Amino acid sequence: MNISNELRKLMIDADITLTELASIIAKEKNRHYTIQNLSQKIRNNTLNAKEIDIILKVLGYKIYFRPINPL
Repeated sequence: MNISNELRKLMIDADITLTELASIIAKEKNRHYTIQNLSQKIRNNTLNAKEIDIILKVLGYKIYFRPINPL
């Protein structure tokens, strides 16, 4: 699974742009964050967990971890 492709699909479904996401991430992280930075991170698959969490929250999703083989 390629997280970049999945995020792009979710963004299209939610009708949200990279510009909007970059702005929201900047507010959440309280630091300068450009569309170029976000675009490069998505393209290179270098988003960190916090950034993915923020993006998914905005898109209305959440990641759940569950064991492959429950005990």
